[in-house]
Amino acid sequence: MNLLDISTYLGHLHPLVVHLPIGFLLLAVIFQIISYWPKWAFLKGAVSIILLLGFISAVFACIFGYLLAGSGDYDYYLVNSHRNSGIFIAVLSGLLYASTLSPISNRFKIPSKIFSILLIALTGIMAYSGHQGAGLTHGTDYLNLQILTKKERVPPPSVDEAFIYEDVVQPILENKCGSCHQGGKRKGGLSIQQLQGLLKGGKTGPAVVPGNLSESELFRRITLSPTDEKFMPSDGKPALTSGETAIIRWWIEKAMAVEGKKIKELQETQKIKGLVAYSLKLGESPEDEEGGSDSIAVNPDIPSTVDQIAIESLRKKGVVVRVMLQKPAMLDLTLPSGKGIALNTVSDEIGKIAKNTVWLNLSGNNLTEKELGVLSSFSNLEKLRLERNPVSDGIFDLVVGLKHLESINLSETKISKSGLEKLGPSSSVKRVYCWGTGASEVVGDSSGVWVR
Repeated sequence: MNLLDISTYLGHLHPLVVHLPIGFLLLAVIFQIISYWPKWAFLKGAVSIILLLGFISAVFACIFGYLLAGSGDYDYYLVNSHRNSGIFIAVLSGLLYASTLSPISNRFKIPSKIFSILLIALTGIMAYSGHQGAGLTHGTDYLNLQILTKKERVPPPSVDEAFIYEDVVQPILENKCGSCHQGGKRKGGLSIQQLQGLLKGGKTGPAVVPGNLSESELFRRITLSPTDEKFMPSDGKPALTSGETAIIRWWIEKAMAVEGKKIKELQETQKIKGLVAYSLKLGESPEDEEGGSDSIAVNPDIPSTVDQIAIESLRKKGVVVRVMLQKPAMLDLTLPSGKGIALNTVSDEIGKIAKNTVWLNLSGNNLTEKELGVLSSFSNLEKLRLERNPVSDGIFDLVVGLKHLESINLSETKISKSGLEKLGPSSSVKRVYCWGTGASEVVGDSSGVWVR
């Protein structure tokens, strides 16, 4: 455990510790006020020690709060406001305690009524600071009076009239991700309140990349195995249903993560309309919500189960295996470059999960066509990365038979223009990244991307 881990752990104690000064200082105010009644005058003597306890606990709350704010998961301005008011509470409670000590009170006597007014003012500041803290923890609208007058969005009369982002996707994200990623709380620096926040993303990059699931961190996190520490939603919160996941997938990949567009304006399938209808309570539960497929128009050839022993064996050998979807079992497989892991040493395990693998990354591993004969077993592969490998035009003979392959990255390889011509009209490949190769002249611009 390093120093950063310790700081983060101590910071997480702030929500616990912060209640101690609140309790002590409120008790001091109560004792001070009721001590004006002769029957309870004896309580006045306890105010000093209670203020001391309140001051000490307030100092610790400030320290732990400072450590928590260092994680960068919260709104900057709200954190500043909460921190400054918290420090003011600690300082004022310390001064009030000091004023009760004999050496000071004998020289600077504060009238009892003024002392009481200052304590009441301290209560008001605590209420303000507490409100800021609630905004950081639960969102700025947690105790916002606008909630009482806020007009709910009028539900669409039909699926066709529903706006895909505003009526469908945004409510899903607010329901499942809002407790950590909206209002004052932006865990990982991500805000889901607006589409711009999703496109901007957080610490790990864009949460949503229109048309690109592999680069969309949001989709990656919600489709991890629930046992993965990076799975979202975290902390045991309810996960997205298979239907909700399918809607998010379709919105990013097919609808290009648009907003302001109605379902009828998009090229939707009957299946997605069924999922949207169920999400909007305009239809019955589709098969996907009852344990069916997790994906829209998913390849039916992908096995519903996967060899878990093979996955664990690959992970122990350093191969990165990511579970994209559970039903069917879809995998993203990466052979890390520069790790000294030879493809032939893991070929047996890879062969057992080849049909489950839809994304395969073998970039930068010094592989040739001879070693890549295993590709023929990846019959359901959709995306393949082979950049920075000494492969030539022979690679096209190996991939042309993969009927589901849509994208292949061959940048910085030895392919040529004639190699691209092997991808005839019957090939499923729609995009080839060929920057830094003899085939890049076919593209005609600096992008290095050949698009069918």
